[in-house]
Amino acid sequence: PPFTDHPSKPPGQPVMSSGRPQWADIMFVAKVDSNNFPRKPTLKWFKGKWLDLSSKAGKHMQFKETYDRNTKIYTFEMNIIKVVDADAGGYRCEIASKAKDKPHCCYFDITVQGEPLLVHESSRTRSRTGGGDEDAGELDFSVLLKKRQKKKRVTEEEVNVWDILKKAKACDYEKIAFQYGITDLRGMLKRLKELKRLEAAMFLRKLEPEYSEEKGNKVTMSVEVADPNANVRWLKNGQEIKPSSKYVLESEGNVRSLTINKCNLSDDAVYECVVDEEKCYTELFVKEPPVTITKLLDDVHTVVGEKVEFEVEVSEEGASVQWMKDGEELNRETAGSKYRFKKDGKRHILIINEATTEDIGMYYAKTTGGESKAELEVEEAELQVLQSIADLTLKSSEQAVFKCEVSDEKVTGKWFKDGVEVTASDRIKISHIGRYLTHKLTIDDVKQGDAGDYTFVPDGHAISLSAKLNFLDPPKIHLDTGAGGNKNAITVVAGNKLRLDVEISGEPEPTVCWKRGEQGRVRVEKRKGLCSFVIDGALKSDEGPYSITVSNPAGDDHADLFVKVVDVPEPPLNVRCTSVGEDFAVVTWDAPPYDGGVPIKGYLLEKKKVSSNHWTKLNFDVFESTTYEAKRMIDGVSYEMRVFAVNGIGVSEGSASSAPFMPIAPTSEPTRLQVDDVTDSTCALKWRPPEKIGAGGIEGYIIEYCIEGSDQWVQANEAPVEKNQYRVKGLPVGEKMLFRVVAVNPAGRSPPAILGQPVTIREIVESPKIRIPRHLRSKLITRVGEKINLLIPFQGKPRPVVTWFKDGKPLEDRSVGIRNSELDSILFIRTAERAHSGVYTLHVQIENTSDSADIHIQVVDKPGPPIAVQVTDVWGFNAALEWKPPKDDGNCEILGYTIQKADMKTKEWFTVYEHNRRPSCTVSDLIMGNEYSFRVYSENICGLSENPGLSKNTAFISKSGLDCNPRPYKEMDMTRSPKFTAPLVDRTVVAGYTAAISCSVRGDPRPKIVWMKNNMIIGEDPKFLMQNNQGVLTLRIRKPSLFDGGRYSCRAINDLDKTRWSASWRSEVRLNLMFTKAGGNRVGGPR
Repeated sequence: PPFTDHPSKPPGQPVMSSGRPQWADIMFVAKVDSNNFPRKPTLKWFKGKWLDLSSKAGKHMQFKETYDRNTKIYTFEMNIIKVVDADAGGYRCEIASKAKDKPHCCYFDITVQGEPLLVHESSRTRSRTGGGDEDAGELDFSVLLKKRQKKKRVTEEEVNVWDILKKAKACDYEKIAFQYGITDLRGMLKRLKELKRLEAAMFLRKLEPEYSEEKGNKVTMSVEVADPNANVRWLKNGQEIKPSSKYVLESEGNVRSLTINKCNLSDDAVYECVVDEEKCYTELFVKEPPVTITKLLDDVHTVVGEKVEFEVEVSEEGASVQWMKDGEELNRETAGSKYRFKKDGKRHILIINEATTEDIGMYYAKTTGGESKAELEVEEAELQVLQSIADLTLKSSEQAVFKCEVSDEKVTGKWFKDGVEVTASDRIKISHIGRYLTHKLTIDDVKQGDAGDYTFVPDGHAISLSAKLNFLDPPKIHLDTGAGGNKNAITVVAGNKLRLDVEISGEPEPTVCWKRGEQGRVRVEKRKGLCSFVIDGALKSDEGPYSITVSNPAGDDHADLFVKVVDVPEPPLNVRCTSVGEDFAVVTWDAPPYDGGVPIKGYLLEKKKVSSNHWTKLNFDVFESTTYEAKRMIDGVSYEMRVFAVNGIGVSEGSASSAPFMPIAPTSEPTRLQVDDVTDSTCALKWRPPEKIGAGGIEGYIIEYCIEGSDQWVQANEAPVEKNQYRVKGLPVGEKMLFRVVAVNPAGRSPPAILGQPVTIREIVESPKIRIPRHLRSKLITRVGEKINLLIPFQGKPRPVVTWFKDGKPLEDRSVGIRNSELDSILFIRTAERAHSGVYTLHVQIENTSDSADIHIQVVDKPGPPIAVQVTDVWGFNAALEWKPPKDDGNCEILGYTIQKADMKTKEWFTVYEHNRRPSCTVSDLIMGNEYSFRVYSENICGLSENPGLSKNTAFISKSGLDCNPRPYKEMDMTRSPKFTAPLVDRTVVAGYTAAISCSVRGDPRPKIVWMKNNMIIGEDPKFLMQNNQGVLTLRIRKPSLFDGGRYSCRAINDLDKTRWSASWRSEVRLNLMFTKAGGNRVGGPR
C-alpha cells in the first residue's frame, strides 16, 4: 500500500534526514490512504535492520495512531522526547495490509548535533552517556553500563558557562574556557554562535507550510514566539484579521493561535503571522465535499402543449447543478425562453413551458458527486369530451334521451346497446347537431326491454362514452297467506332454526328491510326474486312482531308477521335444605321464573356427595310439589342437591347446587362454662368443647345473655365464634346477668350450657404495682444531645392514674414527653440537656391505693478548662506546674488532667502527662536554652475538655558552662578491589523467550563491568541489555536462538585490581511448537 505522506517532510521522498540539537523533541508522521485496502493496514517502525521500536515505547519514545473517516486516511506518529546521541542512526517504517504481503518501506536518518556542557565532571559524564535510565527508551544498551550514580557533592553551586560566555567579550573566551575546563574551543565557539542565533529569532516555532481542512470544519493555526509579551498580527491575503465569532485569536504563554470556525471557500487563502518585522506564512486549502443527488429524476410522459418539470434534490443548499439534453448542456444563454431553471433550497427544477415533439429525449442533471437522468415522451393531444353521457332511470312510457359533445366538429359516430349497434326507427331517433357537434339518441315510450348499457363510439378515435338506462317496476311481496289485516303467526321451538322465505318482485331489484317493532334491522339472506328471514337457534328474546318492507325508486310494499318462541323452562331457584335427621333431609325450592311458554308438569331431583362428582337421581316420575324429603342418606356425609323443571317441550337445565348439608344430629352442650374476667361493661367467658360432637363437627358457638329474672335471651355475637372464649360487651353496670353458650353445626343448635350463678357487672379492683426494669434500678447516665427513652411497665385494675414528678414537683417540662397506656408509661427526651438531670418519680394510683418508683437520670458533658495554670518553679531541666479544677465539671467527677508542653520557637505541642489525678505536676527533661509554654486539659467520663487552660507564664531553661571536646575523626579507607559476592549459574532456557543471567559484585572505586561471550566482548549489540543495580549485574538476552548458546563471562575492573569470574552458560534449545487456545491453555508436543 502506498504512503500518502512519508515521515517528516514532503511526500514522495523515500529517504530523508533530520538534524536536531541534543535534548530537543522530534516527531515523524506517516499518512496511509486505506481506500484500496480490504482491511486495516499495519505499520511498524524500525531502527537499523531489524530492531522493532514498538518494544521501546515509553517516556522517551511515544507512538500514536489516528483515523479520518471522511478521507479514510490513517495517520501514524512517532515522537522522540529529548533526543540523545544514542538516537542517531538510520530508521525505516514498513506498511502492509496483510501479513503475507510484501511491505512498502520508507527510510530516514537522524543526526544529533551539539552537546550541552556543564561545569562539574558528574554533569559532563551524564551528558556523554545520554541518560541511561531504562524508562528513557534508550536503544544503545551499552550506555547503561557507563552510568555513574555517585552522590553529588554540594561543594559549590553549578554555573552555566553559556550565560557567562554570552556576557563576556571575545578576548576573554579562552580564559573562561581554561577556567572551566573546556578543551574543545572551536566547538564552544560554534555552539555559542548557534545560541545567539536562536535567541535573536522572534519565532521559536513557525506556521506549518500548509493546512488542509474540509468545508464547514474548524481549523487552528499556531506559532510559538520567543518573547511571551510580543504582539502578534494575523493577515489574510495581506488584510489584517480582526477578532470575531468566526476568527478567534488566542494567546497562552509563548503560543499564539488563530482559530477559523466553519471554514468555507472564501477562507481558502494565504495567511501570515507578523511579530515586529519578522513574518511567517502558510496557506489554507478548503476542500469542498462532493455534492450528491439525494432524489433522482423521474421519467415524464405528456402531450403536446403541456408544461413539463424535471426536479432533482441534492445534498447541499446553493450547490451548482448542470442540466443537459442528449449530451448538450442547457443553460440560460442557450435555452432562451423555452427552458427555465429554478432553485429552491436543495431542490433544482428544469421547466419546459410548452412541450413539443422536438423536446423528446434524455435529460441529465449532473453534480460534482453524481448524476441522474430521465426520459421525456411527448404525444399528440387526444380528442376531448366536452359533455359525456349520463345514466338514466325511467318508468314505463317515459322518454329517454342520451347526448354527448366532443371537441372536433367533423367527428361522427355510432350508438350501441349492450354491444349491438342501435338503428333508427319510429320509436328510436339518432341526430348530430350543434356548434361542437352534439350527438343525441332519443327513445320514446320506454319499455322494460329498453333497459341496458348504451355506448357512443366516435369514428377514427379509440375512445367510447357509456351510460346505463335503468327501468323502474314497483316492488311487491308475495306471501302464501295473502295481504290481510291480521298478523301472520309463526311458532318455533327455542334452539331450532327459523327460516321464512318470502318471494318479492320489482325492477330494479327492490331493497328489503326486516324490522322487529322499532328495534332496528335483523339478519336476512337475499337472492334474486327471494328474500329469507333466518334465525339460527331461536331464543326467547327473538319472540315478537316482525315486518318486511321492500322498496325501489318505483314504490314500496309492506307486510307484518308475529314470531312465537317456546322453550324448555328455566331451572328452579333457591334450592335449600330446611331440616336434616340422621338418615334424611327435607329440600325445598322456588318455581322457575320462566316456564318456556308451556305449563310446568313437575320436577326431577338429584343428589351427590360433596367429595364426589357423580349425581344420583332421587325420582324417575315427575314430582309436582316444590318440597321433597330425601331418604336413605348416610349419617355424617355431606350432600348437595339440584332440581330440574319439566314442561311439554323438555327438561330444563339443572339448578344451582344447594349449600352442602349433612344428615346428622346436633352436638351436646358445651362444658365447664365459667367467668374469666368482669369489668364495668363487659364480661369474659370461657368454656370447653362438647363431650359429644359427632361427624358434622362444630361450626362455632353462639353466646346469649339475659337479666336475672327475665326470659328474654339476647344473642351477643352475630356470627358463630370458633374460639372457646368470648368477651360480652355493652352490659349494664351493676346488673346481675345470666349467660349461656350454644354449639352450632350443620344439624342446628346444641342444648345450651347455662352459667350456674348470675354475674354482677362490676370492675374487679387490683392493687397497682410498678415493675422497674433492671437497668433503671441504678443511676442512668447519658451524654448531652443523646436520646432518652424509658418504658416503665405496671399493673392494676381498673386502669391506674399515672403521674410523673421531677425532684418532688409535678413534671411540666415540655421537652419531656409522656405516653401512658393501660399497662405501661413511656418517658422520652429527644435531645438530652444537663437541665434534664434529676430524680424522676412515677406515681400510679387506683382509688385509695397507689405505688411509686424513682429513676435517677444524670446528663453529663465535657468539662471546662482548668483555671489559674502557672509555672511555680524552674530548676535544672525541670519545671513545676500548678492549677485549679475547672469551674464546670460537666456534671460529673473529674477523672484527671492531660498536660502538654510547647517550645516557643516551634510552637508544636507534645503531651507530657495523661490522666494526672492531682492539680499539679513536674515536667522534666526540658532542653537547655529553650523557653516553654504549657497547657492543661481536664478530663471526665465524656473525654477531654474542648479548650485547654494555658499557663500564664513560661519556663526558660538557662544554659550552664559546658565544654565539648570531641575526638578527632579519622575517615575510614573504604577502597577495595572488586570481588564477586554471587557467582553466575548455568542456565537452560527455551528458544524464543527472553532470558537473563545475574551475579553480584562489590568494590571501591566502582568497578567497570565488561560482559563477554566465548571470550569475545559483547559490544553495543541491541540484542543484549546489560544492567547494574547497586552491584547486581544482569545480562538480558532478547529472544535467544541456537546461535546464542555458549560460555558467557563477566569481568569487573577498577584501579586497585582486576578480577575475572566466569561460568559456563549453555542453551539447550527445545523447538517444540506451542500454541495458545482460548482461555490461555497451551497445547504442544513433549518437552
